[in-house]
Amino acid sequence: MGRPPLNVKSTNVRLPEGLGERIDKLVGRQRRAAFIREVLEREVKRLEDEQSAALG
Repeated sequence: MGRPPLNVKSTNVRLPEGLGERIDKLVGRQRRAAFIREVLEREVKRLEDEQSAALG
């Protein structure tokens, strides 16, 4: 049968030296990608909300 689609698009991101290791210390290496996705989702939503409030 195979895996169900994940509905994600792969994107290569370069992190500053040491940031990956700092994230790993906080959430573990196996959770790094999920952590980055969650943080980005939260920040994008915050910026969208901020922009919507400014417009109107």
